Amino acid sequence: MESKRQQKFAGVIQEDLAAIFQREGMTFLPNTLVTITKVRVTPDLALARIFLSFFNNTNTQVALQTIKLHASEIRYKLGARIKDQVRIIPQLEFFIDDTSEYVERMDKIFDKIHKEESSSNEEA
Repeated sequence: MESKRQQKFAGVIQEDLAAIFQREGMTFLPNTLVTITKVRVTPDLALARIFLSFFNNTNTQVALQTIKLHASEIRYKLGARIKDQVRIIPQLEFFIDDTSEYVERMDKIFDKIHKEESSSNEEA
């Protein structure tokens, strides 16, 4: 359970990182839209885990590796934006948010179940 302080700090990081990716994300990943879906911060506010989703990109692992290669540059830009609000700039860890893939997979399963039910009802 995150404290209010952690949630507030995570919100600030999410907002500022979103602006950074919107303005300068094309330099890292051309023709790819990067969305920050969730930010989790440790209780000491020293580490931020950022969950990303990529649109217009076929290989999310390569995109994630590219973001990780630029993590220090992204952290520097984040620091320039939030330096007046915090004492330390957190280390950034990036992860793929696979929630949309999970939802898509579950939808397919439910559709399959629905089709099986409707075909068994027609037979009866």
